[in-house]
Amino acid sequence: MQRPQVVAHRGSSATNAEHTLGAYLAALDEGADALECDARLTADGHLVCVHDRNLRRTASTDSLVSNMELAQLEELDFASWKHPWADLDDEAELPDRHLGGVLTLRTLLETVGEYPRRIELAIETKHPTRYAGLVERRLVDLVDEFGWADADSPVRVMSFSWVALRRIRRLAAGLRLVFLMDSPTQWARARPVAEPDWIAGPGMELLRRHPDLIRRITNSGARLHVWTVNSDEDIERCVGHGAEALITDRPLATRSYLDTMTEFSS
Repeated sequence: MQRPQVVAHRGSSATNAEHTLGAYLAALDEGADALECDARLTADGHLVCVHDRNLRRTASTDSLVSNMELAQLEELDFASWKHPWADLDDEAELPDRHLGGVLTLRTLLETVGEYPRRIELAIETKHPTRYAGLVERRLVDLVDEFGWADADSPVRVMSFSWVALRRIRRLAAGLRLVFLMDSPTQWARARPVAEPDWIAGPGMELLRRHPDLIRRITNSGARLHVWTVNSDEDIERCVGHGAEALITDRPLATRSYLDTMTEFSS
């Protein structure tokens, strides 16, 4: 049995501020096979890696990403919230604004493209959004600049919105698509409009609560990518269901535990 791909959820986000370049570089150092990010569109048309529509949690400002231009976002600190008492440590290194500022999707794509081994990238488009289908169009345009809009691309696109995935399929037919789910009815409801090659992307809680549903999905031939997998027990559950990718906040620990499992020993 092949070892599942270890996908760093928003970077190595258990110990680093999510969606910062520092978190992604840490994930690569920890041996992640792939990186996961969320993509939102700024008011002036740039795709940035931010999960929440509102910046209260990660940048300490009550503003919406969609209302701000990139230059305004670049003035914000996206890292201090993770370690709010770090400035009291006299021995701590001074923060690097480049590693802890807003991260554009272009910069993350460049990081992946320049890395000395193949790294895949799972990009989630967030919906609903005021920009609707423009998010997917800008995403495909950007990926195409890197020559990554075909079937050999290291990029795959994820969404809870089947409408968004169908947009991607029309714009870049070769890209792999992952339909994200946190409800036991979503997969069945999407079947009439989904295509056979869509990958199932259940949350870990859904897999725990409805293992029979996940078995029916995989028995139908669907591939399985699971989020967010952070414990040894959950890793084993996912492996038992034949998951091909584990999206985790702890890429080093996840990879290390997988290496101890007899299923993948040489």
